Amino acid sequence: MKELAAPKRRINSKFARFRLRIGHSRMHRYGVFALEDIPARREVIEYTGKHLNLEQAARIRTPEDIYLAWIKSELYVDGRWGGSGAQFINHSCAPNLATRRIGRHLYFFSRQKIRAGEELTCDYHYPIKLKRVPCRCGAPQCRGTVRYLLS
Repeated sequence: MKELAAPKRRINSKFARFRLRIGHSRMHRYGVFALEDIPARREVIEYTGKHLNLEQAARIRTPEDIYLAWIKSELYVDGRWGGSGAQFINHSCAPNLATRRIGRHLYFFSRQKIRAGEELTCDYHYPIKLKRVPCRCGAPQCRGTVRYLLS
């Protein structure tokens, strides 16, 4: 698989249900921010990109930023190719978004009301097998890593 340039930092309004922007984040490089209030339990944006099977996903060398999302067994989406902008949503241990996998699609839904100007976040739930990736969310109950930890 050929190397890719960094994904474009824009929101594709075709996949966003609310006005959003990408900007500099206090958590990590870039983030996605609401430009209007978003009510609780609403679809916010779909994570889009190139569909990959497990073998293709395993061949990707881990760059500084990862834009790979798991959809279901042996199906991944690489947000570097045709991403909606959702690939810039940062991890938080106290997220304001939840994910839903429906068929071959991954959607982000608001867990609570999100105010205009707030950064959108989700819990990545990286598998334990991945190397420790530090968390910078600043939440009071931050677990210190974006990996999913078993209690």
